[in-house]
Amino acid sequence: MTKAVKQQKKADKKMKVTLTRSLIAIHPKHKACVSGLGLRRINQSKILPDNPCNRGMVNKVNYLLSVEEV
Repeated sequence: MTKAVKQQKKADKKMKVTLTRSLIAIHPKHKACVSGLGLRRINQSKILPDNPCNRGMVNKVNYLLSVEEV
């Protein structure tokens, strides 16, 4: 495969992130990560690209989220 094809396949990876817990009494930096992922309410879901930036935010607040590969 060429480099462009590999990048295209990598860009096609997506993950579905759902906020499962409340943000009340959560550390402010963790709240910032959740808002950076675009989540505001409990049970709200977003489909995001699976890249290192989003993975890092998800790993930091993994106790608040559920993640599925799409």
